[in-house]
Amino acid sequence: MMASTATPSVSPELRGLLRRLKLGRSLDTLPERLALARQNSLGHADFLELVLADEVDRRDRTSAGLRARNAHLDPTMVLDAWDDTAAVTYDHALWAELTTLRFVADTNNVLALGPVGVGKTFMATTLGHVAVRRRTSVHFERADQLLKRLKASRLDASHDAEMRKLIRVDLLIIDDFALTAMDPVETADVYQLVVERHRRASTVITSNRDPVEWLAVMADQLLAQSAIDRLTSAAYELVIEGDSYRRRQKPTTGTDGDKPSANGRPKRGGNSA
Repeated sequence: MMASTATPSVSPELRGLLRRLKLGRSLDTLPERLALARQNSLGHADFLELVLADEVDRRDRTSAGLRARNAHLDPTMVLDAWDDTAAVTYDHALWAELTTLRFVADTNNVLALGPVGVGKTFMATTLGHVAVRRRTSVHFERADQLLKRLKASRLDASHDAEMRKLIRVDLLIIDDFALTAMDPVETADVYQLVVERHRRASTVITSNRDPVEWLAVMADQLLAQSAIDRLTSAAYELVIEGDSYRRRQKPTTGTDGDKPSANGRPKRGGNSA
């Protein structure tokens, strides 16, 4: 007679005990783990290790998700979601090195450079997600919003406090840097931020412009040169070129005729009516 393959039930008493210990979420996988333990004749210690490993993994994922939200990271821009078939070119060896986060340990910077839409923001955000999973503090913000927020903070005397938060974060990600012209106040804020973080913490910057072009959009040339020199002297440059990556993220109907081709444009099949 064959042994029953029904999933074991969890008693109300055990459910109550787990909830008192704040292990209630382990009930999601406990019946399956009980079945696995029976099938493989696991000892008590091995079974306990399996259940606790599930709980640790769940808590780690929950904690990382919370830290990612607090860092303002897009939850869809993670390493596993990057499309390797995208028609963009970059130094794959350098990218593999950057995802180890050794540059953070060495307090170096990363400049992700390239034209509009090639995936700079995606890659920078990916590094942020890798960092939060390793319990590294991260803050992501678009450059124009960051500078506007710092300027507004001068009005309520919170500028020093806001600047201190940005200076002490382990990994600061500034998106779309130097996209628009900066006035003297914004240039001074960039200078202070770069100088205070230089060789103390890591910064990732995405930009459509080459660093030599940043001078033209910053108001004070002396402060600009000093900031740019510090930033670039300790930075890896990840240059990304090719077709727009964003085109690959456009919604489709799921039919072959609507899927994007290698150049990012929808494929057209047959003759038009």
